[in-house]
Amino acid sequence: MAGTLITIEGLDGAGKTTLAAGLLEAARSRGADAVLLREPGGVGLSERLREVVKDPSLTVGPRAEALVYAAARAQLVDEVLRPQLAAGRWIILDRFVDSSLAYQGGGRGLGVAEIAELNRFGTGGLEPQRTLLLRIDPALGRSRQDTRGEVADRLEREGDDFFAAIACTYDAIAAAEPGRLRVVDADQSPEAVLADALAAIADLLPGGAE
Repeated sequence: MAGTLITIEGLDGAGKTTLAAGLLEAARSRGADAVLLREPGGVGLSERLREVVKDPSLTVGPRAEALVYAAARAQLVDEVLRPQLAAGRWIILDRFVDSSLAYQGGGRGLGVAEIAELNRFGTGGLEPQRTLLLRIDPALGRSRQDTRGEVADRLEREGDDFFAAIACTYDAIAAAEPGRLRVVDADQSPEAVLADALAAIADLLPGGAE
C-alpha cells in the first residue's frame, strides 16, 4: 500500500491521546496527508460497538469482548484504513491489534496466539509500518486516570492483576518484534514523549530522518 499506518499502544493513562495529536501536527507540518483515528471507533458501526463493549452496566464475557473488538476493527479496516492507505494517506491510529493481544490475550487470559489469529482474519492481515508502545507502570497509569474526573468504563474498573498482565504482554510483544514496535518511556513530559516518538518514526516521515 502507498500510505503509512502508525499505531500507538499502551495502558490507559500512558498519554496516547496527547501523543497522537502531537504526531498528527508533526506529520502534517512535514507535508504528510495525515489523519488521526481511534479504536474501537472511527466509523459508525465501530463507534456503536465501542459504546457496547465499554458500558459498565453490561456483562460481557472475555470471548465476546474479543469478538466485539475484532468486529469493530474489521469494519474500520474495510471502510477507512485500506481505502485511505491505498490513496497514499498517513494514518495515525490510537490502538490496533496489539491492544487486543495485550488486553484480551494477556489480560483476559485467552492467549496471544489465539487473539492474533482472530485479528488476522478480521483485518485481512493488515499490519502497521511502525507501532509506538508507551510504556508506563500500571499504578502510575491508573493514578493519571483518577485525576481526569471521568467515570471509569467497564475495562478501567478491572483490578491490578489485569493491568499487570497487560503490561507484561505488551513487553513480550515489543521484545518479539523490535523492528516494528518501538518502546517510548511514558513517564516523561509530553514534550519528551513526542520527541522520542518522532525519533522512532523519523525514517517514515516525508523526507526521511533528519
